Amino acid sequence: MTPADKLSEGKTKEIYELPDCQGLVLVQSKDQITAGNAARKDQMEGKAAISNKTTSCVFKLLQESGIKTAFIRQHSDTAFVAAHCEMIPIEWVCRRIATGSFLKRCPGVKEGYRFTPLKVETFFKDDANNDPQWSEEQLIEANFCLGGLKIGRCEVDIMTRTTMAIFEILERAWETQDCTLVDMKIEFGVNKMTKEIILADVIDNDSWRLWPSGDRSQQKDKQVYRDLKEVTPEAMQMVKKNFEWVAERVQLLLESKNPGRVVVLMGSTSDIAHGEKIKKACVGYGIRCAVRVTSAHKGPDETMRIKAEYEGDGVPTVFIAVAGRSNGLGPVLAGNTAFPVINCPPVSPDWGAQDIWSSLRMPSGLGCTTVLSPEAAAQFAAQIFGLNNHLVWAKLKASMLNTWVALKVADQKLQDCTLVD
Repeated sequence: MTPADKLSEGKTKEIYELPDCQGLVLVQSKDQITAGNAARKDQMEGKAAISNKTTSCVFKLLQESGIKTAFIRQHSDTAFVAAHCEMIPIEWVCRRIATGSFLKRCPGVKEGYRFTPLKVETFFKDDANNDPQWSEEQLIEANFCLGGLKIGRCEVDIMTRTTMAIFEILERAWETQDCTLVDMKIEFGVNKMTKEIILADVIDNDSWRLWPSGDRSQQKDKQVYRDLKEVTPEAMQMVKKNFEWVAERVQLLLESKNPGRVVVLMGSTSDIAHGEKIKKACVGYGIRCAVRVTSAHKGPDETMRIKAEYEGDGVPTVFIAVAGRSNGLGPVLAGNTAFPVINCPPVSPDWGAQDIWSSLRMPSGLGCTTVLSPEAAAQFAAQIFGLNNHLVWAKLKASMLNTWVALKVADQKLQDCTLVD
């Protein structure tokens, strides 16, 4: 894979064409660090490798969650391969905590004000005019047409919703490192091959504010460089150490601290197809799943032995009981374990309406719930694990986003067809 012509160059990266890989480019980081639209710029040896490592980890996390990005793979210490996009000249800024330029533009708001919901702002990329803030109306009225795609209301809504989802995924991930994601900026592009809006450019330590333990005095992002009164070798070494700290920690965001497990207990081998659907959906959320056969009616002692087997190894577990007819499996499990139990009975067309009551109407003191769809049962288990597992939570968040985007696009296509008719 040999890069050819340089397609573009920014303050901190260069984009090269890959003639032997249609639709792909090489994004090469530079050792340059800048602030104030390059009013201040310095060389920081090793920054290219640090930034590339950070971006690659962040994009891997987002991609594995289900967010559509331009990132393909890391190519070298200082470069990665990406889908060739025509960039949308807008920076999307998402804020959880009020600080920085927001305070200057909004006098009266105190630093530390927490935005719930998130605050999303857009800025037109125009160095000569210091990247002016744009309203949603300005963005829509600009009538951008990039990569063969017109940027209208639908596309703006998709980018706004995606920006918030990306922020929340990364915010939740950084919480595992006792670090607050204060705000961040991202950019989107139109994939030249698919004509689809995707997250593009880079996300590195230039892109956000990070406050360990929520303490601004410990900030680890580029703001430290911006705040320097004098750029000295000692000061630049401190900035570099902060960037290295982030690059090391960002790798940990790809690791799960609380791996969980779903155990599907089926009352009969005739329920295997139902159980396998649950397992497949669990795997999609990154959750391990075991499938067992046991009957609380015909072998209660064996059911209790299997339950004890999974209770005794210290792995957080959700039991899903698959039993039709008279469901004793879910209630028996719920009455004998403190772990969550979900009933997911395979409803038959003949007696289903009657059988389901054995899952719905529980004796007092039992807290198991009932979900009829195998996929929904797995999703409910994922939501339980997502409370303490940021990787599972990220997959849920991305899945919700992708469902919303699919509906938005379908509605737009329907409107376009109606207008043509």
